[in-house]
Amino acid sequence: MQFLTSLLIAATAVQSHYTFPRLVVNGKSEEADWSATRKTKNADSKTGVLSATSADIRCYSSQNAAKIQEVPAGATIHYVSTQQVNHPGPTQYYLAKVPQGKTAANWDGSGNVWFKIHTTMPTMDSNKQVTWPAQNEYVTDNATIPAATPAGEYLLRVEHIALHQAMQPNGAQFYLSCSQIKITGGGSGTPGPLVALPGAYKTNDPGIQVNLGAIQPNAYIPPGPAVWSG
Repeated sequence: MQFLTSLLIAATAVQSHYTFPRLVVNGKSEEADWSATRKTKNADSKTGVLSATSADIRCYSSQNAAKIQEVPAGATIHYVSTQQVNHPGPTQYYLAKVPQGKTAANWDGSGNVWFKIHTTMPTMDSNKQVTWPAQNEYVTDNATIPAATPAGEYLLRVEHIALHQAMQPNGAQFYLSCSQIKITGGGSGTPGPLVALPGAYKTNDPGIQVNLGAIQPNAYIPPGPAVWSG
């Protein structure tokens, strides 16, 4: 009986975790899981990244993808999740422009190159629980590629930070993916601030180590740089 109980607990834990294997652009999904989105190390286990300062916080990828997805500037994007995104916490999107001489298919995203284009803020639900947009959905919250984003190849990064156990150091769980994209019809903006991943987050950032039962929604501070909207 104890063995069966352990198996049930393990199965439940896996079901409550998720990956983001497929990018959706203006309502159209990439053709298959992990085709333009880099396959993550947790593709089977579904476990999140626990250290905000580890190398895995960048893309958590086990291999690069075979394709590069075209994304028009100004497009609406989201990701399909393998399970309900049922933990409370923000969804954030970052872009990093591929440097000259590299392609989105082989660049590792290192350096102070990432800028944030979207984050989500919480509200209080009818049960007096802090909740976020798209919580309990099978997709991430929609974001918009800023129309002023210069055209070219980029890495697009999505993360959901699960904060249900974030009262203690390394209690937050990061679920993330990176997609290889080519932005078309771009503008002449200057994205920023630019940060490195790892480097942009600290374990004790107030948006990472936080007791959700002790804050009001408008007091939550998402980790990372300010959002660039063009």
